[in-house]
Amino acid sequence: MGGSSSSSSSSSEKRVGSEMALPKAKDIVASTPVVVFSKTFCPYCNRVKQLLAQLGANFKAIELDVESDGSEIQAALLEWTGQRTVPNVFIGGKHIGGCDTVTAKHNEGKLVPLLTEAGALGTAAA
Repeated sequence: MGGSSSSSSSSSEKRVGSEMALPKAKDIVASTPVVVFSKTFCPYCNRVKQLLAQLGANFKAIELDVESDGSEIQAALLEWTGQRTVPNVFIGGKHIGGCDTVTAKHNEGKLVPLLTEAGALGTAAA
């Protein structure tokens, strides 16, 4: 393809990484009923994961501080959702928000119906 190889290659590699991160994040969200983009050391992330676990929800936690492309995924999430912070929660393919939003939905009685609709909660008869 040509072009010169200068010091800009690292920035173009970064751009390619972030261009790949957005489709990756969207694919994870589309294929999983509940996704929590998280960091292992984040107390707000742990609070959301504990709440989901207590409710018996099946969810996937993507620990951005462990993933090799975690910073690129976090940048892609900012571009996609306008939210830079974690936890960044998606239920049924829809962006929900962070800890405060998830907790508020739970307190309003709206979280369980969202989880049920997304297929993340088993039936009570199970």
